[in-house]
Amino acid sequence: MVAFLFYLPFLLVFVIFAVYAERKVSAFMQDRLGPMVVGKYGLLQTLADVLKMMQKEDIISFNADKILFILAPLIIFVSIFTGFAVLPLSEGVTGSEAETGIYFLMAVISLDVIGILMAGWGSNSKFSIFGALRSVAQIVSYEIPMGLCILCVVMLSQSLSLQEISIQQTVSLSGWNEGWTGIGAWYIVKYPFLIVVFVIYFISSLAESNRTPFDLPESESELIGGFHTEYSGFRWAVIMLAEYGMMLLTALVAVIMFFGSWNTFLPNVGLMKLADWTSGSSGTLSAQLWGGFWLISKAMLIVFVQMWVRWTYPRVRVDQMMKLSWKYLTPISLLMVFLSGIWKLWIG
Repeated sequence: MVAFLFYLPFLLVFVIFAVYAERKVSAFMQDRLGPMVVGKYGLLQTLADVLKMMQKEDIISFNADKILFILAPLIIFVSIFTGFAVLPLSEGVTGSEAETGIYFLMAVISLDVIGILMAGWGSNSKFSIFGALRSVAQIVSYEIPMGLCILCVVMLSQSLSLQEISIQQTVSLSGWNEGWTGIGAWYIVKYPFLIVVFVIYFISSLAESNRTPFDLPESESELIGGFHTEYSGFRWAVIMLAEYGMMLLTALVAVIMFFGSWNTFLPNVGLMKLADWTSGSSGTLSAQLWGGFWLISKAMLIVFVQMWVRWTYPRVRVDQMMKLSWKYLTPISLLMVFLSGIWKLWIG
């Protein structure tokens, strides 16, 4: 219910503002203005684009496999959106409380490769099939280091529940920072080597989302639009919604695993109980609102960095992309898993 009542409406609003924000970020980095005509400061530009998109003709190529072509965008979006079902929002507002939440999330979002392959094959276009094959190879390759990074956190927390991982970052109950609250209880502070793990996770998340510098599946200079070349109107909008949904999902998971989830970054210091001021009393409405605020705001910061990276780094070659995953990120991730086990045994 949390996914449908909160995350689905939030995702729709997020995409509208994220597209506008990305245009403004790119414009700022390229020393130009970006959207400025439709609405004040161009705020209504994305809404105008959505209105235009909804009025476009839904075209299906004569030689396309219509069933695969029609089902592909739905499978891509549903598989990604289902991942939101296990995400907590605050201390008392959680999605599915499954004990294997992170395992379910990794399993279900892997299904989007089926939709991408269906989109490329069903389009009956060489550009689409090339893009689909690139995307499948890329996503499958980068799921390995991403999964190993998540395994590091699971080993340290001894839990597959995202809510339990969040609760453990409220107050540190063991280790060198025992009794710390706020930012001191975050996993990335409690276990400093998780900084490397987060960097690997972040790079893998860019590849999972088909974001620059790993946007090879839809590289305009080579494949026109990649696996969604033949899509237009509403179906194209659903695929773009899934891409931004993947950005948001990976950002939220990063916040939950590394940056304290819905917990404030302010500590309780002396007489100034800063954490209590910005967290609310446990079980109250203020605690739920503060929790949602911290979780979403930290995720938005990571999304901004994703946009920043897009307009900073050039697109890599296919061989460079695969080499980075298999020769560098995967071995380093395995080393981090080993270090996580050693650290857990050392801490006791």
